Amino acid sequence: MPRPRTPQPPVLLRAARLLDVDKGEYVTPGELLVEGEHITKISPTSLPEGTVVVDLGELTLLPGLMDMEVNLLLGGPDHRSPLVAVQDDPAVRTLRAVANARRTLRAGFTTVRNLGLFIQTGGLLLDVALQKAIDHGWIDGPRVVPAGHAITPTGGHLDPTMFQAFAPHVLPLTVEEGIANGIDEVRKAVRYQIKYGARVIKVCASNGVMSHTGPAGAQQYSDEELRAVVDEAHRAGRKVAAHCMGEQAVRAALDAGIDCIEHGFLTSGATLDLMAERGTFLVATTSLADDMDLSQADPGLQAKAAEVFPRARATISEAVRRGVRVACGSDAPAIPHGRNARELVALVNRGMSPLDAIRAATTVSADLIDVDDRGRLDAGLLADVIAVPGDPLSDITVTTDVRYVMKGGQAHRDDTAAA
Repeated sequence: MPRPRTPQPPVLLRAARLLDVDKGEYVTPGELLVEGEHITKISPTSLPEGTVVVDLGELTLLPGLMDMEVNLLLGGPDHRSPLVAVQDDPAVRTLRAVANARRTLRAGFTTVRNLGLFIQTGGLLLDVALQKAIDHGWIDGPRVVPAGHAITPTGGHLDPTMFQAFAPHVLPLTVEEGIANGIDEVRKAVRYQIKYGARVIKVCASNGVMSHTGPAGAQQYSDEELRAVVDEAHRAGRKVAAHCMGEQAVRAALDAGIDCIEHGFLTSGATLDLMAERGTFLVATTSLADDMDLSQADPGLQAKAAEVFPRARATISEAVRRGVRVACGSDAPAIPHGRNARELVALVNRGMSPLDAIRAATTVSADLIDVDDRGRLDAGLLADVIAVPGDPLSDITVTTDVRYVMKGGQAHRDDTAAA
């Protein structure tokens, strides 16, 4: 059971302005009343007895941000926190996730999708355990939509033995841990993740930039295997997100009915138009093309990145121009945890307006995960609220400087308190 919360008095958050994400306009001054876990009034004309006023001065109130692609079980605050698949056991991974979850929340991201474990766990879904611990109030972190283990073929981009080119029989993995070949195995792998708590399914549809086993974007699962993944997930009411870069692989994913393309770096304009027409989401993860540290990568992978990343930047600019539904996703730890808002900056650099970048991390992400209780500052919604300095509609970089974080009516960061 969740830890009982000590009753809190109503809270009035007061700041210089509040962003109405739907209208793209500021409400000034920005005032919202929080009672329990929810916002009850915007610009209230009267306050309940005992209301505590939290005056945030010249800051701007925004909805809590959302990151649709993270892996809290990997990495850390910088690029010196590597994937060491044969050294980190499930306990160490989980403790690492506790630190990364707190860091992510304090960066202003109150909801994330943990998009696919690719580690040996003995079949344990560590991100589901993390989600439960956060929901119960045992640890601080964002609301987590867990995927369990990513579904990938042997040698696929999310086969963890591929990243470090392990010899045969080092780190053996099971179908339950996502290594699945053929229609029967992929069905079993999907069913296992759903049985033990996955709320979204992650599948590896193509090769990647950091793959040792072929060119970036090469299709890895057959059309029939992709359709089987989607069939199993959709019958259970789960969406499917596909790691997918190449033109042929993206087309196959779309034909299979996949709901969300992750990366999409090498996609043609015609296919982007098809995504826009069908309403398929794109989680662009475009900041990694600017900020990913490749200094320790294999020279062959560095060369691949040097070829792919410029094309990736151009593709995401085209996706923005053609009206694809782009949701915010940092691919942390490719971008270190806690620097998730670098993705909003990168989206603006690719041609998105600051308002649409904020929407990518709020209303569009809420639509992607099928929730209507967050993503805006409005009465009746969860009190997931952050505050940043300045004017994010003219300078998106202020989202990297979060000063205040509230999640579900509880403050998790207040840099103004000591001022």
